[in-house]
This record gives sequence, structure tokens and C-alpha cells, in this order.
Amino acid sequence: MNNWRPRYGPFALVAGASAGLGEAFARRLAERGLDLLLVARGQDALERLAAELRARHAIEVHTLATDLGRPDLRGVVEDFIAGRAVGLLVYNAAHSVIGPFVDQPPEEQLRVVDVNCRGPLLLSHLLGKAMAERGRGGIVLMTSMAASQGGPWLASYAASKAFNLVLAEGLWDELRARGVDVVACRAGATRTPGYAASRPRASRVPLLEPDRVARAALDALGRKPSVVPGAFYRFSSFVMNRLLPRRMAIEIMGRATRKLYADRDANRKS
Repeated sequence: MNNWRPRYGPFALVAGASAGLGEAFARRLAERGLDLLLVARGQDALERLAAELRARHAIEVHTLATDLGRPDLRGVVEDFIAGRAVGLLVYNAAHSVIGPFVDQPPEEQLRVVDVNCRGPLLLSHLLGKAMAERGRGGIVLMTSMAASQGGPWLASYAASKAFNLVLAEGLWDELRARGVDVVACRAGATRTPGYAASRPRASRVPLLEPDRVARAALDALGRKPSVVPGAFYRFSSFVMNRLLPRRMAIEIMGRATRKLYADRDANRKS
């Protein structure tokens, strides 16, 4: 881990850093000696995490409480990073809409696009360009197992995660010749506050721990264009994407999601 600061430092920017996966990334990067720029909406949570990491690791930690879907995001982040060399971007923030697509407000669907697609595109361009000019750096884009096929009841979210997966894979090839490593992390269900807030039913599908996902993503950086944490999800990915007809994979995803959120359907029909 001693080579992380010269390779990906001095600063790492973590978008969506206040809890769950973002917090796990911040902790792992602090252990690897990087100074941190933490971005999320929750000011209090950011400050608590920043204070802990400063005390524990003797690093610089700066916070920005903002909405990653805001229209002037690029300018706000440019001001935040002014004078600081960012060698690593982790874009973890995401917005999801669960339920039948046509029953959800279009404003919520567009917010999915703003946070999940527009945000990583803008920050990857802003920070990736500077990294390419320096000849070093890294970008981690969090995507999802939902990115591999249509996701009924998660249509806009799954589509946004497919955008991130394909964006990361394209940048992996484009930027590696200029010294910048890129990886997409295709995570399965993960035990985060966001997952709990979606109120899923109990399921036999294993939940990943945020720290495990963060470690897998960081360990894959510079080695491969994408990574799927967890043996169960790697096997599921192989079956769904290599063995099953695409139509069947979509239908399986739809049945699983409807079952997971069956209470929402009951409430919608009542």
C-alpha cells in the first residue's frame, strides 16, 4: 500500500462519502495514506467522519456538503478542489427509484440521470483530464449487478448503472495509455443505509458488507476494467450474462425485484 500516495495522491475525492460504501472507501483510502476530499449532502455526517480520520491517520480531510445532482456541479467542485491535486476519484453517489416506471414522477427519473450519470461524467472529465496531463491517477465508478440487463421496477436505476459500467470500461482503455487507471465496481446487494431505507423484504440473497466492496474495488484498480465483489455475485453474473438468454435474465431480475418490494406493489394497488 506504500505506493498509493505517489500513484493516486495526494488527494482522493470520494463522492457520496457520508455513509455506507462511501464511508468505507474513505476509511480504506485514509489507511493507504491519501488525503481526502469528501462530498455528500449530509454535512454533520461528513464532519464526524472527517474529524475521526484526521485524528486516526494524521491526514488532511476537507468536506463539501452539496447535492451531486445540482446543475452547477462542475463549477462547485472546481472551486472545492482549487489548489489541490486530486489523483483519485471514487464516484459512489447514487439515486434510485423503485416501482413501475410509468407510475413514478418524471422528476425523480431525471434525478437518477443527474446524480448517477451526469455527476460521474462531469467529475470523470474534470479530474480525469488533470490526471492524464500529470500521467498518473485513478477513477473508480460504482455501478451495479443491475447494469448487465434490463431491470424491471428499477428501470432508470439499472439503465444509469449500465451507463457507468460502459463509461468506465471505455475510459479504462482510453486513459491507461496516459497513466490513469479506471475500474467499474459491479456490486450486488450491499448492507448500506440506502439499501435499508428502500425497505426490502427479507431475502436469502447474501448482503455484501461495504468494507468488502470497497476493498475489492480498490484492489482491482489498475488490474482490470471491472470487478464483481463476492463469489455468489460473480457466479450469478456468469449465469445471467453468459448462460441465460437475455430475455430470461430480464424476467428473472423482474421477478426478484417485485418479490423483494412486494409490499410496495400491494400499497400501490390498495
